[in-house]
Order: sequence, then structure tokens, then C-alpha cells
Amino acid sequence: MANSTEINRRVIITCAVTGAGDTVGKHPAIPVTPKQIAEAALEAASAGAAVAHIHVRDPETGKPCRDVALYREVMERIRSSGSDVIVNLTAGMGGDLFIGPDHEPARFGSDTDLVGAEARAAHVAELLPEICTLDCGSLNFGDGSLVYVSTPDILRRQAAIIQRLGVKPELEIFDTGNLWFAKRMIEEGLLDAPPLFQFCLGIPWGMPPEPRMMLALRDMLPANSVWAGFGIGRMQMPMVAQAVLLGGNVRVGLEDNLYLDRGVPASNGGLVERAVTIVEALGSGVAGPGEAREILGLKAPGR
Repeated sequence: MANSTEINRRVIITCAVTGAGDTVGKHPAIPVTPKQIAEAALEAASAGAAVAHIHVRDPETGKPCRDVALYREVMERIRSSGSDVIVNLTAGMGGDLFIGPDHEPARFGSDTDLVGAEARAAHVAELLPEICTLDCGSLNFGDGSLVYVSTPDILRRQAAIIQRLGVKPELEIFDTGNLWFAKRMIEEGLLDAPPLFQFCLGIPWGMPPEPRMMLALRDMLPANSVWAGFGIGRMQMPMVAQAVLLGGNVRVGLEDNLYLDRGVPASNGGLVERAVTIVEALGSGVAGPGEAREILGLKAPGR
């Protein structure tokens, strides 16, 4: 729970299997097609992940997209496999704003994909995953001119849609103000108990992947929260250990880190296996999908 200072003895592992980053071509096997993404989710589940976090990509270009049909194919492949893995669909796509050149900043870049709350949740409304993400604020996303846009008005509308659908929102916290606003949405009745938080550390220019930062975030949580945390790149596994020690759950996967060891490309299954090793070396156990559903307060699949 949120205010516990004890190590987490039953740890939920989420695997973020592909993401939306520019990683195609930087790794020999980034999942791109719905078949590859579904297989990656099942590989992660077999290795010990209770939750698979899903983005989809254009099968021709590998670029991120919001095509409901692609999400549907991934979901159908996972569900028809007989796997009990919990599906967590991103609902953060549609917030990318590329600011134009200095003399004409309102001439937005061609990769801009900026839509409202309803469009961001269209696939969630149609497919009803058990979990979807809710990115709780705007952010200068890395160097350059990309701003991820998620305003209070958009967030309130999106939270209300997700709540009406009966899907559990995973509250993505990229900076401390995101947590502040998520707590405000709880006070406004837009988020049901128990709230689920995900601390996203190491994304420039949000929060650095430092132990003190994760501790501070943990201590800011409302009572009876469930939380997880992750770091990107080489900080992925150190943040696994840090989250478990602080009483939280963990996330790994190719969305956040491409390497198992220095110069050794990772697989989603390999990253989950490494996380399992860390969790068990700390004296904790890994929660399966059934136990994870109880911890997260999820409704039964296919409700």
C-alpha cells in the first residue's frame, strides 16, 4: 500500500512490449505487426509478467498509430491464446505536438498527432481492456520540439470516459505536478479506488531515475494506493530493485530499454526473466494474473 515502508512481498510485473518510440532499426526485433506484438505479450507472460502493456504500430512503417483495428487484432490474438495475462492498452496516443521553427512556432511538424479525450479512448471504449493508461500531465518530451499534451480539461474528460467504461486507469506520472493533479481527480470523484499509479522515471525532461525521487513520489501517494515504477535504459533494472524495496510493483520491456546487458539486445521475455530474478533475490515473490487482479481491484475479464 502507498504509505508502507516495507518491501513488497508480492510483486506485479508489467511488460511494456513495444512502445511508441523511434526504436525500429535500433534493435533487431522490435514488435511491429499485431501478430508480433501479441506474441511479445505472450512471451512476457510466460516469463512471469502478469500485465502486458500494449501500443500498436503501423505494420508497414513501424511508426506509432491509433488504429482501432490493430488494437483489436492484438487483443483477439492474446485472448484466443488462452493466456490469462492482463491487458493494459495505452490511451496516451494523440498527444504529440511538434512545435514549428522559431520564426513560425504555430506551423506544427508533420508528425503532430493531437486529438481530444474521446479519440484517445476510442479503442478502449470498443475493446474494454482491464487496464488503460492515463498520462497525467503535459511534458517537454526529450530534446527538440516535441511537447506531449495532456491538459487538465482533456484529463478530466478522459478520466470520466474511462470510469464510465469500467476500465482501471493506470495513472502515468512523468513529473510531480502529474501526481498532484491525479490526486485532485481522486478528490473530484473521477478515479475509483484503489488508484493505480505508475512512476515513469528517466524520460527527459520529466523526473530523473533516482532513488530519492521514487521515495518522494511514494511518500506523496494517497492512502490505499497501488503503485509501480520504472526507469528507462540502463536504469531499468536498478529501478526494479528500488520499487520492490519501497513497497511497489515494477515494469520492464522493450518500450523502455533495448538491452539486457551492455551491447546485448534484449527480448521482452529476457527482461521479464531478469526482473523475476531481482524480485526473488530480494526475498519477494511474483504475482500471477489472478493475484494481480485482486491486488488491483480489477473487474473480471469479459464483464
